[in-house]
Amino acid sequence: MDSLKLLDEAEKALIPIFSGIDAQVKQNLKKVLKFLRSHRVGAHHFAGVNGYGHDDLGRETLDRVLAGVLDAEAAIARIQLVSGTHAIACALYGVLRPGDELLAVAGAPYDTLEEVIGLRGSGQGSLAEWGITYRQLALTPQGDIDWDSLATAIRPHTRMVLIQRSCGYAWRQSLAIATIGRIVEVVKAQNPDTICFVDNCYGELIENQEPPAVGADLIAGSLIKNLGGTIAPTGGYIAGRADLVEMAACRLTAPGIGSAGGATLDLNRLLYQGLFLAPQMVGEAIKSSHLIAYVFDQMGYPVNPAPFVPRRDVIQGIQLGSRSQLIAFCRALQRSSPVDAYVDPIPAPMPGYDSELVMAGGTFIDGSTSELSADGPLREPYTVFCQGGTHWTHTAIALEDLLQDWPPAS
Repeated sequence: MDSLKLLDEAEKALIPIFSGIDAQVKQNLKKVLKFLRSHRVGAHHFAGVNGYGHDDLGRETLDRVLAGVLDAEAAIARIQLVSGTHAIACALYGVLRPGDELLAVAGAPYDTLEEVIGLRGSGQGSLAEWGITYRQLALTPQGDIDWDSLATAIRPHTRMVLIQRSCGYAWRQSLAIATIGRIVEVVKAQNPDTICFVDNCYGELIENQEPPAVGADLIAGSLIKNLGGTIAPTGGYIAGRADLVEMAACRLTAPGIGSAGGATLDLNRLLYQGLFLAPQMVGEAIKSSHLIAYVFDQMGYPVNPAPFVPRRDVIQGIQLGSRSQLIAFCRALQRSSPVDAYVDPIPAPMPGYDSELVMAGGTFIDGSTSELSADGPLREPYTVFCQGGTHWTHTAIALEDLLQDWPPAS
């Protein structure tokens, strides 16, 4: 198949989709601008504080701006949160207590949470070692929420429900905001005190609302994904009910310090500017997702989500079917990266993951999945997960190179 012809066909077919994405970007950018303006953000907020981080006006204002953008009572954005997994772990450890139960309602959690929960590993202070039990509801054979099981799932000691918004490394649909709202309704009907916590990674600024707008009590994620706009150099966030956010902040720092600590050094400007750029960067990542889906669907590969289906996060999965194909895909994508294009991705173990991974990520921020990247676990059915992209044309250039010698699905 002529790769240039296929890409040209894809670009023309996706023009209406891209126009709709631009309209969504405009709405989310209006929202970001609204809160930057209402909190009177100025150049004086860009000055950083060192040491303990006390009385950091820029950080405190950014927290309030972020809370507004995320439809939450309160939020913290901290460079001391090293990843989305760290932010999620702080929320879990900050809120849960011995004897509580954590219930995952969208199937198994993302790989990096397995050791946090205690499903793998030992001796490192997992939730299981602190006497917090865990249970999960399997998805239906179609990959949907099992609503019948959920309707009777909450037990007296079910302190928290974990809702993973993104598909992660699973072959399922990521969750729409409306679906998250329905989950919250079903849970709260059984016990209004059960906390609904959303792993929000990869899902920020996809729709007009964030999970707290539909009843979620707490959310967390990374700043080197959607909300960092490709320029936040590190960090994570936690948002939701003010009391729960403070409990999570006390886990990050210490009881009595909570959200009052955490030096920003000289990074405030990048965090503010990243948030301003975030709607546009998310839009470009969604366009990239549609382009990849269209091309590989035409070549006969299973893709998730399917072409033209509205996106619920920035992840695009392709089932490549073999170890060699997965490695070859990541190597080809790496060749079109702006950084380390000469590097050859090699499968290797990664901290927090059960399988070897291969990753393509020639990004300006190490590990930034808001920039064009791809990775996948070396296990059947050998699915590659593509994320990010600062502009869909970069993805088109990468595909043009990748498809030169790429075989159709057998």
